[in-house]
Amino acid sequence: MKLTDSDQRLISLLREDARASTAEIARRLKLSRTTVQSRIERLERDGIIAGYTVRVANAAERNHIRAHIMVSVLPRHMASVVQAMHAIDEVRSLHSLSGPFDLVALGITPTVEGMDALTDRIGMIDGVERTTSAIILSTKFER
Repeated sequence: MKLTDSDQRLISLLREDARASTAEIARRLKLSRTTVQSRIERLERDGIIAGYTVRVANAAERNHIRAHIMVSVLPRHMASVVQAMHAIDEVRSLHSLSGPFDLVALGITPTVEGMDALTDRIGMIDGVERTTSAIILSTKFER
């Protein structure tokens, strides 16, 4: 399905605040409420919008340690490694990569010790060859 410029702008607004009212979104897009509601329903029906989620304010986790954890996976172990990492609550997202690492995870823990334990836990998953971590110092923006 080809997305129109209006669809792209609508999705962008929903990424900022999925709880915004249809009237607010319509006002910002300069479209009618009915048009916005129809577009949202079509995007959901067509699987473009797969769901909605919660973004926690930075203040709620202000003192938490956040890190990108790069992971090298042994051949033919990707599916089991992904499944094992999905079961770890401190792993907030997981992406496959090109280059020297196969995966990068976003890990969030309350303490440095917790991050150390998380990286050790990931490193002990059967099929993980090695990990390298980079602590996130600040987030400049997020969509």
